[in-house]
Order: sequence, then structure tokens, then C-alpha cells
Amino acid sequence: MSPQSAAPARAKPIETKAFPVAEARAQFPALQPDRAGSFIFFDNAAGAQIPQSVLDAVNHHLLDHNVQRGGRYGKSRQVDQAIADARESVAVLINAANPAEICFGMNATSFIRMVSLAIGQTLGPSRNEIVVTDMDHDANIATWLQLEKAGAKFQWWRMREDGTLHPDDLKPLLSNRTRLVAFTKTAHSIGSIVDVAAAAKLAHDAGAEVFIDCVHFGPHGLIDVQAWDCDYLVCSGYKTFAPHMGFLWGKYDALKRLPTFREDFIPDEPPYKIEAGTFIYENVSGMSAAVRYLESIGQMVAPGKSNARRQDIVTAMDAIRGYEKVLAGAMIKLLKANGATIYGISDEDRLDGRVPTICFNIPGHTPQAIADAMDAVGIGIRDGHMYAPRLMKRLNLPMETGCIRVSLVHYNTLDEVARFGAELAKIVGKK
Repeated sequence: MSPQSAAPARAKPIETKAFPVAEARAQFPALQPDRAGSFIFFDNAAGAQIPQSVLDAVNHHLLDHNVQRGGRYGKSRQVDQAIADARESVAVLINAANPAEICFGMNATSFIRMVSLAIGQTLGPSRNEIVVTDMDHDANIATWLQLEKAGAKFQWWRMREDGTLHPDDLKPLLSNRTRLVAFTKTAHSIGSIVDVAAAAKLAHDAGAEVFIDCVHFGPHGLIDVQAWDCDYLVCSGYKTFAPHMGFLWGKYDALKRLPTFREDFIPDEPPYKIEAGTFIYENVSGMSAAVRYLESIGQMVAPGKSNARRQDIVTAMDAIRGYEKVLAGAMIKLLKANGATIYGISDEDRLDGRVPTICFNIPGHTPQAIADAMDAVGIGIRDGHMYAPRLMKRLNLPMETGCIRVSLVHYNTLDEVARFGAELAKIVGKK
């Protein structure tokens, strides 16, 4: 029997006030005019900025207890406690049943590789198929394809022309041979959101497990591993207002079964069996502080309405989703006005199906020229293949040039979107 703690039900949305973007921005030193000038951060999908409270948490660790955990002396015990607190914080963030299901490490990609190597050891001739998609980051595709050497066979869950993965298309790919289905919650490139709960039910009905890349959804919406009923999930802190680090969540019994490398003295129990070596403690403390920051957003939009951490997270992420849909709608509208080809969902009535991460091209202009021109006026965007070669092929885009990506989060503003639109209009008009 796996250890469990009481799992709160999905907290109900409560009445909130308008999204406090100015108050949120004020907490991020990198966004302040005395440091950033008029620079606009529109490359948040590659890494978000961090609030002062996160910087303070990192500095506190490095200055006050920068020692190894596991010792009998006070400063070492402070590290033990900070790690335990961080597990509790991340468990609150994703609604894990047990903080012991939270495993810390370097990044999501290394965790995908670790789990894939473990899954590879469990493949048998009667259950050796893995389902992957053509919409994911290549880290959640190529890593699994490496298991062909271990006897894995593959089924491809293909993105439809509307830029989304439909669970109806997954069903015929599943059978009693399916070992695992690996897919993203939200495309890091084109921003499409996937119905994890529906896909997980189909996979479980076939006796398969589900692995979710949740890296890109983390800053944009409410994660609920219990409601989704997935088996494994990875996130990266630096996409979610924390320093560079990653975490793996898995159902306790699933993690317990995984064959993983560990030294003989390490308990064969989660999370310890997963965390090979020493991870970066100060960044884990920063991740814990980032969760607290998101809770503070919930308290800003619904002051005095909650005394529970998970409720604050629910309130915060619901408010962020609502505000970001406004940003996405404004960005899509101005891109259309400038003749952009938008990849993925571009219907302004379907914004529930995406986050404000938008890939596009402008006919007659290379992505690199657009990115350079935006840099010249102090706007940071990304161009290229977005680490998604299979998606580029689906979109008929050359890897050498790819597309342009603008990626917004809740500290971005409509004024920034308008300035971007004005600059884009100047670029397009120069052709």
C-alpha cells in the first residue's frame, strides 16, 4: 500500500477582481524600467523572469545554509527542511496526493530520459508499443524512439490540421500491446492544449501508462494530476518563474515499480530512488518560492477569500488563464491584420484551446529578419525550428528557417502587444 496524504477536492473558483498585472509586474526586478528600459520580454516560452521573492529564497540558501543535506548539525537540517518544504509546495501546485511523489533534478529532459530508460527495461514482447506525437518538443519524442533498441514499437498520434491532438485519434492506436502514451499538455511551439484526462482514460482502458510533458503549461494554467489521472509528469522550474531546475511527479506506486539507478545505500523508495546525485538545492528553494508567488496572485485577485494554499493556486491560475486569453486574442488579431500565417488555433472564438504562445510567419519576410528587426527596437522574440523537427515537417517549414514565436505570460500587457503590433506593421510596410 503506498503512503498517501489527504487529497483536496478540486477547489471551486471564487469571485475575483480584475487581474492585477501592474502589481504582478512590480514583483519582477528584470521588468523594471531602471533595469530593462523599454525592453519587452516576448520569449517567455524559452524561460520566464523570476520575482524578487524567488531571488531572495535562492540568496537565503546560498548565504545562510549552503551546505550538504543529511548532517546532524543545524544548517544541514535547514537544507533538509527546505527540500521537504519544496516538495510540499510543488505537491500543492500540481495537486499531488503525496509530497513523496515529487522528485527534484536538473531539468525535464533528463527526467524524460531517466523514465524512458526505466520503461525500456519493462518492455516485453506482448506489451512493447509506445505512442508518441508529432506535436511535441523533440525531447518527448526522440527520447522514446531510442527505445527501439530495447524492442519498442511505435504508434504516432498525429496532430490534425486544426493544430490540435484529438483523443478520438488516439483510440485506434491503443491495444493490449500499448505500454505507454507520451504527449504534451500544451505545445511549446503553437500553444495548443491537449485534453489529458480524456487521453489518460483511453490509455488506462487499454492497460497503458501515460507520461505528460507539462513544461509549457506550467505558467499558464491549473495542473491537477489527480483529476487528469496521468501516471508521470515533468515540469521545468525556469518556465514557471523559478530558477533552472526540473521536477518529476509520478504516482507513488508507479515510481516504486520503476527500475532506476541508485547507490546501494539509497532507499528503494520515491523520491530518493529517482534523485541520483545532488541536485541544486538553492534552485529548489527558488521553486518553492515561485509556488508561493503564484499563491500570492490568488490572494491579490481574491483578497481574504481563502486560507488554503491549493485554493489560492486554483484562484491564481484561473485568473491567469482569463487574462492570458485576452492577451492571446489581441495578439492574434494584430497578427492577422499584418498578414501573418498563424500555425495552430487562430480562431478568436477558440482561445480556450490555446495559451498565448503563437507561432507564425509573414509572407515575404524570413523569421530571422523579423526577429532581428524586433531586437533592434527592444522586443525579444524567437525564431527557428523550436526544437520540433517533426512539427516543422508537418507545417511544411524548413528546419533552417522555421517560424517566429511570440510567447506571453501574465506579466505581459496589452500595451506591449500594441507596441509589438506597431513595430510589426512598420516591418511589413518596408517590403
